[in-house]
Amino acid sequence: MIEIKEVHSKKDIKKFVKFPFSLYKNAKFWVPPIISEEVKTFDKTINPVFDDADGRFFLAYRDNKIVGRVAALINWIEVKEQGIKKMRFGWFDVIDDIEVTRALLDKVNSIGKEHGLEYIEGPIGFSNLDKVGVVYEGHDHIGSMITWENYPYYVTHLEALGYKFGKGYSENKFPFSNINPENFNKIQALIKRRYKLKALTFKSTKEILPYTDQMFDVFSKSHEVLDSFVEINQRQREYFKKKFIGFLNPEYVKFVTDENDKLVAFAIVTPSYAKALQKMNGKIWPFGFRHLLHAKKHSKSVTFYLIGVLPEYQNKGVTAIIFDEFYKEFEKKGVTECLRGPELDDNEAIHKLWKHFDPKVFKKRCTYKKDIV
Repeated sequence: MIEIKEVHSKKDIKKFVKFPFSLYKNAKFWVPPIISEEVKTFDKTINPVFDDADGRFFLAYRDNKIVGRVAALINWIEVKEQGIKKMRFGWFDVIDDIEVTRALLDKVNSIGKEHGLEYIEGPIGFSNLDKVGVVYEGHDHIGSMITWENYPYYVTHLEALGYKFGKGYSENKFPFSNINPENFNKIQALIKRRYKLKALTFKSTKEILPYTDQMFDVFSKSHEVLDSFVEINQRQREYFKKKFIGFLNPEYVKFVTDENDKLVAFAIVTPSYAKALQKMNGKIWPFGFRHLLHAKKHSKSVTFYLIGVLPEYQNKGVTAIIFDEFYKEFEKKGVTECLRGPELDDNEAIHKLWKHFDPKVFKKRCTYKKDIV
């Protein structure tokens, strides 16, 4: 018999966070989160996402053993301001037993029904800065710090339960040798002169901080045309600054400003932390921090994490300035591989942006959706 228990105590939240560590114990592709940071994500006294969202967390038990987990999420900005009656589910992990999946998602369905919502979609997090999607191609490629991973049977379970393909996402990569600086070196100088723009480079995170609010503004304005976008509040911005600023290499943050020092475009790249996180196995201390520092300084693979351009500067070649700056930095550091996190398949603008680098898709993922009954 499967029993679904709601998680309330900090002790049970830790069980919720640590369940995948046993499920994926022997999986080569899975990248563990940092346990202490993941616990904070679900702490309503720490994570300001709960100002605008509700989250309930459930564990599935059989014979007193945990066999699955799911987070039932409602983003009230999405529901009330955008009029999208969506019940979200995320942090979804199960053993290969469709009845466990059924029991967990039935619980999500019942919560959506209570609130008069129309359909369920997931796995997705609270906002666009959370992880997204079920992998349906590319299980043989290592994951990343910014993605969930899963066994192939997740797709089988969801489709057998009547869930349909929602939004598709692709992850791409290309070798540094694919970058031809002639494609953007001359044009970036022309764009700077024409629009009176300049590139900002940084040597410390302290130098970045004065621009972070503008960065979130640019991110919002450049992504608001996507139907999956939900605005994040000011407290969430501060939270993400504190959470992620330490992972950034200042030299991998590139901003473009106009003549009035207003930010018009930005891009953030991170070293690949995947193998370091695997070695850490969820723990920063006593030795995990060393693995992170080593990756931060020496990783030859990098991941394009965020990129944004104000709408009025899109299709004007501004990204040539950013790519020129990254090329110089990557060449100096001996970077050999560039990866891109999950990008919506129907985001034509982002695909055009990368076409000169001849990227190859290495992983495909999607959300699944179903009407609430």
